Amino acid sequence: MDISNLIQTVLIYALPVVFAITVHEAAHGYVARHFGDNTAEAMGRVTLNPIKHIDPIGTILMPLMLYFATSGAFLFGYAKPVPVNFGRLRHPKRDMIWVALAGPASNFVQAILWALVLVGLVAAGIDETFFIKMAQGGVLVNLVMWAFNLFPLPPLDGGRVLAGLLPNGPAQNFLARIEPFGFFIVMGLVLAGIVSTFWLRPLMDFGYMAINLLISPLTALLR
Repeated sequence: MDISNLIQTVLIYALPVVFAITVHEAAHGYVARHFGDNTAEAMGRVTLNPIKHIDPIGTILMPLMLYFATSGAFLFGYAKPVPVNFGRLRHPKRDMIWVALAGPASNFVQAILWALVLVGLVAAGIDETFFIKMAQGGVLVNLVMWAFNLFPLPPLDGGRVLAGLLPNGPAQNFLARIEPFGFFIVMGLVLAGIVSTFWLRPLMDFGYMAINLLISPLTALLR
């Protein structure tokens, strides 16, 4: 492994990743507070301070180990999940959906903002590779977080959305029973390539297409 390439990669992705996980987790806390649960606020997690959300193992150690072990072919990490007491929400079943969607939605917005930064750099004639790659990395990182977290299996945000949408009954009970094993099931599906092939790639292709469509008036204006 070329250590200089590793350092360059870390520097390029550090800022986008920190923003992506910090805003994602804070968004859950902000929306939970809005709908009546101040658990995250009481624990100091409704904040944009990245130190409050970074998990030493999941955010730093695990991605670095995977980077070295797979030569950068596979990366995975996680932040400290924001605590939410769904029972304290004013309308638990409905509000759970909005709390869960807040994180991925924040990542999609950030992906758009990084795309606008990229357009601005190109329009300004700034061709410094480091900044161009950082902006591109910002779009990529946030689209990955947006798409991956929407996968409909707990404990991911998509699983929470599915739980909120399902009627009370056997299906919802089954989802609740598998939640303790959800992380391992998701990892198994990731390693088997199922999540990447049938979920991440199609959703990210759609994300890139949507962002291009949204910023197309600006890019046309700058030509």
